[in-house]
Amino acid sequence: MSESQQMPEGPRKPVKRGGGDPGSRGRTTIADGVVEKIAGLAARDVVGVHAMGSGFARTLGAVRERVPGGGKASATRGVKAEVGEVQTALDLEIVVEYGVSIADVARAVRENVISAVERMTSLEVVEVNIAVSDVKLPDEEDEEETEPRIQ
Repeated sequence: MSESQQMPEGPRKPVKRGGGDPGSRGRTTIADGVVEKIAGLAARDVVGVHAMGSGFARTLGAVRERVPGGGKASATRGVKAEVGEVQTALDLEIVVEYGVSIADVARAVRENVISAVERMTSLEVVEVNIAVSDVKLPDEEDEEETEPRIQ
């Protein structure tokens, strides 16, 4: 064999292209709506949270959901997120069950929302503002369960 035909000694090393870890090449952006859905579902999981959004928003949302292509899903109702590159801030509007400690429910909502959003998105949650818009009394009818009147 001539020198030009000799096989290289040892196994060939893979050529690393592009530099750095492949998982870090490029940018990931997360839409506000994604964070809103995560936060909305996490808030609803807390005992003492009856619903999300104001009474008017819940009624309007219930009507919209019955119309094909009617708008946002109920998962984002009562949630507003502002998402930056590495941080997010959330505003939530909730309805609590009568008899629960509002301070305890708000604390549990914050903890659950922050945990879920940070775990799923790797964004830092800088604040979770909670507005309690109503209290669900035991004898009140649930607005979301009633059919809207069409005249």
